[in-house]
Amino acid sequence: MSTEERRSRRDNRRDQLQGTLDLLVLRTLAAGGSMHGYAITERVEAVSREVLRIEAGSLYPALHRMTEAGWVKAEWDTSDNNRRARFYTITAAGRKRLGEEEEHWTRLAEAVGRVLKQA
Repeated sequence: MSTEERRSRRDNRRDQLQGTLDLLVLRTLAAGGSMHGYAITERVEAVSREVLRIEAGSLYPALHRMTEAGWVKAEWDTSDNNRRARFYTITAAGRKRLGEEEEHWTRLAEAVGRVLKQA
């Protein structure tokens, strides 16, 4: 395998992981309203029955990227424990992106299911 093929595979894998993280974060914000980063991670972990865990080192760069893309809006506010925190809210563009990500995930999950049944 050439260096270019390896780079392309790595970039595709990273895009898949980012897409999955985007999907989880956008869905969580769509369902839960305005949330700070730690609340997002807690919610994903709780809803997934502790199967999925989003590390801070992945979440905050993703939130920054999604803010830059216009999918989420960030505002400073005070958390339940009286600490200053950035709260994130999904935007109209984020809801559109969420729909796209959900469609992609559904197609991917169906395709994997077909392969598992046939293999």
